[in-house]
Amino acid sequence: MNGKPIIGPDATAVRVALWRAMHAQIDPLPHVLEDEIGLQLIAPDEGWKNRPDMHPQGTSGYRASIVGRARFIEDLVLEQASRGVNQYVILGAGLDTFVQRRPEVTSRLRVFEVDRPATQEWKRRRLTQLGLGIADNLRLVPVDFEAGELWLEKLTAHGFDASKPAVIASTGVSMYLTMDANQATLRQIASLGTGSTLAMTFLLPLDLLDAVERPQHQMVYERAQAAGTPFISFFSPSEMLALAREAGFRAVQHVSRSEIIQRYFSSRTDGLRPASGEEFLVAST
Repeated sequence: MNGKPIIGPDATAVRVALWRAMHAQIDPLPHVLEDEIGLQLIAPDEGWKNRPDMHPQGTSGYRASIVGRARFIEDLVLEQASRGVNQYVILGAGLDTFVQRRPEVTSRLRVFEVDRPATQEWKRRRLTQLGLGIADNLRLVPVDFEAGELWLEKLTAHGFDASKPAVIASTGVSMYLTMDANQATLRQIASLGTGSTLAMTFLLPLDLLDAVERPQHQMVYERAQAAGTPFISFFSPSEMLALAREAGFRAVQHVSRSEIIQRYFSSRTDGLRPASGEEFLVAST
């Protein structure tokens, strides 16, 4: 450590974790996802719910999107685990807490969380400080993407078996990557063991969004640009499916926002629904 301060997770990872906690704290039952461990890791000031990006009504669509996509991924992992798949990789893991929340499930898996070295170091320290520790089946895989490190090589060095099937999750990542980087990632995952499944979110172009929601999305995109983390890549469902086929996946599927709503939000009476804009690619080798 050499006395150097540990840089924590980026603002996006923090926001996602706080939205997950806010869902558990302010939205009525039944909850789509129960997760307040990320809140414990962050340990924000008492007034965190008063942050502009935590406004209960103004950001409810994004909050719903975050818990909806997390639940979808976790259900997929459970389904694949029942078929004998025991490797789970989270690309851009941030403050994911699946291992800590669901030990009865993850004890049967090898879970690999891939993220920046600073995030992994910070998370390791916080898990230890909270007494949660690092589970024997959890690997925090640090990858310095800016230095050109290859995530699959680092993953293999941490015990991942690329010849065996795995579930690969990548949420909230593709929009920050160039087309070439997205294509390279898809090709790498398509080369994994037969029976592997990728679940990846992607952003729709503005002209495919609900007209009422476009101005809000445009504002979010402009803020991301101003913060130095611009959204680079947008895909229509047909474009994303074509990319996955070209990469070599055996089967590809588009899971729409409406399908997520039908699965997890249709019986709710509080009007909580995911915002438009983010959809899923599910692809198998």
